[in-house]
Amino acid sequence: MGDRNMDKIGVIGLGRMGSAMAEALLGAGRAVTGWTRSGITPDRAAGLGIAVAEDLNALAASSDILVLSLFDDAAVDAVIGQLLLADLNGKLIVDTSTVSPIVLQSRAEEIAAAGGRAVDAPISGGPEMVRARTAGFFMGGADADAARFRPVAEVIAGRVFHVGPLGAGMAMKTINNAMLQGYFASLTEMTKLAKRAGLTLERTMDILAGGPAACDMFKARLPKILGQDAEVGFSIAGVRKDADVFLRVARDMGVATPVLEVARDVVDRGIDAGLADADVAALITRAYQDG
Repeated sequence: MGDRNMDKIGVIGLGRMGSAMAEALLGAGRAVTGWTRSGITPDRAAGLGIAVAEDLNALAASSDILVLSLFDDAAVDAVIGQLLLADLNGKLIVDTSTVSPIVLQSRAEEIAAAGGRAVDAPISGGPEMVRARTAGFFMGGADADAARFRPVAEVIAGRVFHVGPLGAGMAMKTINNAMLQGYFASLTEMTKLAKRAGLTLERTMDILAGGPAACDMFKARLPKILGQDAEVGFSIAGVRKDADVFLRVARDMGVATPVLEVARDVVDRGIDAGLADADVAALITRAYQDG
């Protein structure tokens, strides 16, 4: 099989998350080439510090592992369709996007017929967590395929799990991140209570962050909640898109998720308030302001 640490990586999708993964890999000395559907300016390519392929076929030809970081089901399906026109012999396609597992599962036989393999490995955490190496990967696929991607995944994320067959990765992310969405929805409600009780936002958040009601995602976003960090790690619009994916995954498996529906409603109210492009932390800040 050769030294898998020598696998050349192609990153497809150079948004916030794709760029953060590419930068992490480059910083670890891995050979990385990028490509994005929307195109990329020479200045931005230079800023990322990675080579950018002329087209998807060229990226596939120069890469051993193709890491997808795309926005939605349609984008993933379109890219896989294009990749199937390239030579996939010996290639591993890894989808880190938050999309329905059906997208990759429905293409698995075609990928195998073209000589390739596939892993679904949705990543949990924003770009700032990739930079801090505190994000997580949930891998679904054959043992050998997950083992091949693991050295790459461990450069990007501090927590890497192989959880089952193809599609199981997205099921695990649904469980993990839907719980976080429920947490944030509850925190939004309790923040309003804090305001009406005369508690300061800073004191309330400080107590929560130091006690059993905290979680890593909340603590990582505390500077954003308190207005100390204006960078958008994960937008409210992105949270809304993910909520729809999680609801579809649960529905397809016959599981009712009323708490997740409530969480989606909280996000919708944030979008209606004009916060679609703000970081998800803005839901908490706005809830306190509105009281």
